Amino acid sequence: MNDLPAAIMAAHAAIRPHVPVSPLEYSGQLSDALDCELSFKCDHLLPIGAFKVRGATNKISVLGAAARQTGVVTASTGNHGMAVAWAGARAGVPVTVYVPASAVRGKLDAIERLGARLVVLDAPPINAELEARRYGAEHGVPYISPYNDFHVVAGQGTIGVEIAEQAGADTLDAVFVCVGGGGLAGGLGTAIKHLSPKTRVVGVWPENSVCMLRALEAGRIIDVEERPTLSDATAGAVEEGSITFPICQQVIDDRVTVSEKEIATAMRAVAEAEHWIVEGAAGVAMAGLMQRKDEWRGKKVAVVLCGRNIGVDRFVGAIG
Repeated sequence: MNDLPAAIMAAHAAIRPHVPVSPLEYSGQLSDALDCELSFKCDHLLPIGAFKVRGATNKISVLGAAARQTGVVTASTGNHGMAVAWAGARAGVPVTVYVPASAVRGKLDAIERLGARLVVLDAPPINAELEARRYGAEHGVPYISPYNDFHVVAGQGTIGVEIAEQAGADTLDAVFVCVGGGGLAGGLGTAIKHLSPKTRVVGVWPENSVCMLRALEAGRIIDVEERPTLSDATAGAVEEGSITFPICQQVIDDRVTVSEKEIATAMRAVAEAEHWIVEGAAGVAMAGLMQRKDEWRGKKVAVVLCGRNIGVDRFVGAIG
């Protein structure tokens, strides 16, 4: 993936007419509480309320004329499907989204409102990915992976470019980011290593969904049992041969796991300090910093708030 940094910089320009730069906001209250200089990268404020619009918009932008006619197919637990539907609608590209029945209902409704065709499977998230790939191959429709796609990863990497530009090269000591399939962490990490090499990339996983973590520990992608988690946006297995695996091997410096209670506590902390509702995946990154706060006292850090797509009832139930 030696050409990934260049692809990320190209994506940084390609998505700009459609995807705004998200703010990097200093949090005085939480900086005081954690005894560090904490800024939030606010991708929860992007269109559809998640970072996924970056990769989806970049991928749609590189499609050829034939693919624009046939449309695209994808699989998602919610945010990626919403992002592809959003980007497809703006480009006039038909979108079909395969989703597991376990996905959050509000996210599925949002996908349909954005104009995509929804196919719901009573199966784990990885089965939705496999079935979407099979449909695409049989019907000649391009499949857009939530993470296992070079242009998607490049699009997600634009968040790292923005962080480096907003904070200044080598001024941040660390960036905390949740990890699922590795598209966000791999893309962001690649950009950070290229533009701000002294900044450490801290990958954070919910204890209930650690597929990429176990793969990194084992040196290969392996089957891992998944359990329900507030961080539904990072849930699901990593498919064999995913391009994100070797990228994450190279760019994630530190690995942290957090409990469901820690995720909920972090979501509440953000709500109390900043009056933002963020989803579980964003809580994961914040929980990682809160758990390891002693290591980062006096340091300058950023936490990626990757999305806000959580139902009010679930949010209130989680934070108590």
